[in-house]
Amino acid sequence: MVDTSGGPPPRVRPGVVTASSWLLIVVAATQVVNLILTLSTIGTLREALREAYRGTSAEPAADFAAGIAIAGGVISLLIAIGLVVLALLNNQGKNGSRITTWVLGGILFCCMGFGLVGNASGGLANGSSTSGDLPSSQEVQRRLEEALPSWYGPLTTAISVLALLSVLTALILLALPKSNEFFRKPQPVWEPPVPGAAYPGYPPAPGYPQTPGYPQTPGQPPAPGYPPAGGQPGQPGQPGQPGQPGQPGQPGQPGQPGPGGHPEPPSGS
Repeated sequence: MVDTSGGPPPRVRPGVVTASSWLLIVVAATQVVNLILTLSTIGTLREALREAYRGTSAEPAADFAAGIAIAGGVISLLIAIGLVVLALLNNQGKNGSRITTWVLGGILFCCMGFGLVGNASGGLANGSSTSGDLPSSQEVQRRLEEALPSWYGPLTTAISVLALLSVLTALILLALPKSNEFFRKPQPVWEPPVPGAAYPGYPPAPGYPQTPGYPQTPGQPPAPGYPPAGGQPGQPGQPGQPGQPGQPGQPGQPGQPGPGGHPEPPSGS
């Protein structure tokens, strides 16, 4: 079926945009997995911190750290929802969503990159410095590793690496030339006028019939090749008009049969 709406042709989404959207969904899935891991280990984390800080002035820090972990999980869930929405809008060619993806993706990339660097270097937990009656960070880290499952650390690291690479690739794909062409606002398509189309107040082009629905302007001559409108006085061939010859069958005209079937004699004879 041919599209006669006159609008611009639909844009075809390139494969790089589709791949970028799927990568954003992958990043969203990693955030959901992080939330599940946090909720499943929050009790163990709290108990390990309580044991580490028991009898010290920082004993309430265990509950505070657990609250921070829960808040981080909720933020991860919101980020996941936002990434899925951005992926759907990017597939529709919304340039505003692409800009938002660059901003949010750049923030995520920096945060996850700094987190991986901190975990690789051991962070503050590998230090042996103490402050007052507080245990050393090395002791706190040892208690956490003993309390948490052995798979927890490698799994969270692998998820972070996957999310980091996925968000970086998604941002690069959205910056490629094919993506720029897809997100560019389509320009209106010029359509030539239909031959013979007339506008109100203007006569039609010679050789074309007048457009239906627009009456002929009074006093304007008809288009070449078309008879004038009927019913006007004084036109040849109209019956009963002054100065026109009579029609066959009318009595009283010279040469025409009378009522008795005999021709009328000429007047004056």
